[in-house]
Amino acid sequence: MLHAMAVLTVRVIPRSGRTQVVRGPGGEVVIRVPSAPERGRATAQAAAALASLLGLPKSAVSLRSGARSRIKIFAIQGVSQDRLQLVIDGL
Repeated sequence: MLHAMAVLTVRVIPRSGRTQVVRGPGGEVVIRVPSAPERGRATAQAAAALASLLGLPKSAVSLRSGARSRIKIFAIQGVSQDRLQLVIDGL
């Protein structure tokens, strides 16, 4: 499964008290991060939180789109879409 890759759309909420990955009221994935949305810091923290949740290195998670938006799409190397969905369903 070396070449497995999954894609995940998330909503990032900056300036939260702590880093947290949760399900929103509509079932969407929400990542709360303490950083302000400046110079990509909130995005970097969100990517690191996803990597940690999945037990992957930070380098496995990259931003596909949404650099200046709260809605972001991340590409995640080393995990299948099915495995990702199982983890998300467990939130």
